[in-house]
Amino acid sequence: MLYSTLLRRLKLRPRYWVVAAVFVSLFALSTSLLTPSDASSPTDITENYAANRAKLISYVLRNQLARHHYSHKAIDDELSRAAYSLFLKQLDAQKRFLLQADIDQLQPYALLIDNEINQGVIELPAIAARIMDQRVLQVQELVHTLLKEEIDFTKSEKIETDNAKLTYCRDLPELRERWRKIIKYQLLGRYMNLLEDQKKLESAGKKIDKELMTDAKLKVGKSLDQFFTRMLEQKEQDRFDSYFSAITEAFDPHTNYLPPTQKEDFDISMRGSLEGIGATLREEDGYIKVTQIIPGSAAWRQGDLQAEDIILKVAEGKAEPVDITDMRLRDAVSLIRGKKGTEVRLTARKPDGSKITIPIVRDVVQIDETFARGTTIKDEKSGKVYGYIRIPSFYRDFQESGNGGRNVTDDVRTEIAKLKDSNIDGLILDVRNNGGGALSDAVSIAGLFINPGPVVQVRSSNGKTQVLDDDSQTIYSGPLAILVNEFSASASEILAGALQDYRRAIVIGSAHTHGKGTVQAMLDLDRDFNLRNMDQFLPLGALKVTIQKFYRVSGGSTQYRGIVPDIVLPDRLQYLKSGERYLDHSLPWDTIEATNYRPWPQALPDLEWLQSRSQQRIKDDPAWQTINKDAARAKERSEKTLVPLQYTELHRDWLEEKKLAEAQRAESGMPKHGEKGSKREPLLTDSDKLKQLAKDTEKDPVAKEAMAVLTDITTHPTAATKKAIKLIN
Repeated sequence: MLYSTLLRRLKLRPRYWVVAAVFVSLFALSTSLLTPSDASSPTDITENYAANRAKLISYVLRNQLARHHYSHKAIDDELSRAAYSLFLKQLDAQKRFLLQADIDQLQPYALLIDNEINQGVIELPAIAARIMDQRVLQVQELVHTLLKEEIDFTKSEKIETDNAKLTYCRDLPELRERWRKIIKYQLLGRYMNLLEDQKKLESAGKKIDKELMTDAKLKVGKSLDQFFTRMLEQKEQDRFDSYFSAITEAFDPHTNYLPPTQKEDFDISMRGSLEGIGATLREEDGYIKVTQIIPGSAAWRQGDLQAEDIILKVAEGKAEPVDITDMRLRDAVSLIRGKKGTEVRLTARKPDGSKITIPIVRDVVQIDETFARGTTIKDEKSGKVYGYIRIPSFYRDFQESGNGGRNVTDDVRTEIAKLKDSNIDGLILDVRNNGGGALSDAVSIAGLFINPGPVVQVRSSNGKTQVLDDDSQTIYSGPLAILVNEFSASASEILAGALQDYRRAIVIGSAHTHGKGTVQAMLDLDRDFNLRNMDQFLPLGALKVTIQKFYRVSGGSTQYRGIVPDIVLPDRLQYLKSGERYLDHSLPWDTIEATNYRPWPQALPDLEWLQSRSQQRIKDDPAWQTINKDAARAKERSEKTLVPLQYTELHRDWLEEKKLAEAQRAESGMPKHGEKGSKREPLLTDSDKLKQLAKDTEKDPVAKEAMAVLTDITTHPTAATKKAIKLIN
């Protein structure tokens, strides 16, 4: 009964919410999961509370994941191996505690997790916790001893900062040596920060200031003690939660078990009422990584924090920063959150390895900053005027939907009407850094530019495919370009993919988009199931499970590969391994049968000719040469994972990084570190905002190249349409 009920409730509706993932709440699934006759039902509650609660959750996972996940993976040895690997990463991702002997002791569970879940007898979390607690206590004692010893900062040696290149230590002496280098690295880093605070980094001599280093030792010691205390204070329930997270993420990275606190955080974020910095975060290999910056948020307006950054430390105002390495996500989030108007300082590591301290004043999302905005921009070389519409997200007010609620489709339609009155020569849609939103709006916006027809296909876990059409009338038929980057995801990819398949728009941007082409359903474990006599174990949290995949009208999935632009441009982050293809256990790209659609008949481009023209411009343009140099430099820095532990070497590296960072900020129009202000000033009037948008866009090399491509299409129609005419005929 549950399966048929679930499939009925998961039919795609016109208004679907997609924010990098699409979440659908399922309520009142009133089937009994636990019955006295079920031999493996966790009805005996006389044992340990956490263990019995874990039995209950394992029962739900066993019955729901294999049944409803899109891939229908079995909970078997193969999945067990994947879950075990993920669990080890959660346990000691940076290989700072466990010895190889500990790993050998835990190794049999690589093939036993499936048995534990199927039988409801879960041992691994408790065994791993006992081993881990013992090692943390040993390391804490080692650290106290090491901090009392004299440290030679003139010795030439290095520390490996890439966890993937490290192995588990063979014994305690090797672990002691690893921590000796960790402490030395942290002391030097804190010492450099103190020099910066006193404006002495540039003028510092070749000798260590003993008084300042003593201060650094005190601060590092305090930070490490807090870290060890946090590790030892983890509750048994926390260990089980990590275990279940590993199992669910072995299905795919967007299938997750959400403990009660994370479920609450999810509900708050969906209501949009949370005060904080406005960044979506996830745990990855012991670090807290930024996955998305919410348009209109405090972090978005400040401008320094970006997707793919790793947050290393959090400080409240002028207080000492707290190291959040190996911290649980919910604990890190609780530090980052705070009252509106207060300042939080984040120490972040950029993808190229450079570090930056980012002050952000907490605030709610400024809704008007999330709305689509349009302006006119001028191509200086041709004199042509183009329309430009920035779409930060695919927003829709579901509570007021159908009753005059604001949505991105209506706003884009309004902006197009204004721009057409300006007699534009072409139009540019910008969905860079747009993580998604309402699927219905991706479909309806595509309909503004094409004749009535299919836009996207949605395939469910039962193998059935639904085609979403748009029947609205075309309101703009002129030359069209759409800008994307590696952070364009989900609904953005649906729009770009449809316009590309119809040969309606030229897609311009990074080598590929994110590749998020799956749909998730949210199962509230406390509300969606009738759990008999189990109230004492509530709240259980929620299960987010992947149930559908998106496919283009041409048949290819947007999942994994994303959208490959027609015109690929250099990018400062082109070296970065960002996107679905780099996530563990992501669902693969595949194809289904193409749906019946008719390509746009007018002004279809000769892509080879346009690409050749674009490549020549990029080769000759100093701005693009600078971007390529920056990308090469960033790639080199990111691959330099061995960091010097000699003071003079590290001091030199810090100075070089600071100069490079300031140069890049100057190019982007951002203020220098320590200066007040932001390139996204929130107090501008609507008129001033439009002027600023036009000014910023005309300086944007990607937008400038998009204008040049559109100029090629409009100025040289014969060359641009020659092959297309042959195809039509």
